[in-house]
Amino acid sequence: MLNVYIGDYPGEIYNPALYFKNQYEPEWLTSELGRQMIFDVDKSKVIGANLIESPVLGPIPPERLSGGVKTLLLMAFDVSGNIFNATACCDKCAKWILQIAEKKDLTITLHHSMRFGKEPYEIRILNTGVVVHNQQEWIDNVFSLLEYNKLAEADNVMKRSAKF
Repeated sequence: MLNVYIGDYPGEIYNPALYFKNQYEPEWLTSELGRQMIFDVDKSKVIGANLIESPVLGPIPPERLSGGVKTLLLMAFDVSGNIFNATACCDKCAKWILQIAEKKDLTITLHHSMRFGKEPYEIRILNTGVVVHNQQEWIDNVFSLLEYNKLAEADNVMKRSAKF
């Protein structure tokens, strides 16, 4: 099942791109799932474990993949049990996140709403414990949390500023 926490979560991997750079395994890229995600999201073709052909950038190393693809690869293949910040993931990543969560329990954080599509799904919102089953339920439950997090962030910034 997919579990989503809206906002910062203690111990989350806030910068998945940096974590990816230091932790990924070359076979993640050459696996069928890795190739499919890279092609679907970045429109790039995996030539080998250390070479991707991007239509925009030309030949690139894995470290130059988009933040969304790096995060998807971590979600799919990293076995550490870490919680990844999926904010770098665009809406094109949503179907892959749901697919990964069908195969294993997956917990992510988001700082924005994501379009998970028109098909039914199950996502547990960890902030409230509510399980949503479609995009409308997702929106109804997430926007108030996003607004609350923005207000809390602004309040924290104001408190830090007042100290100076």
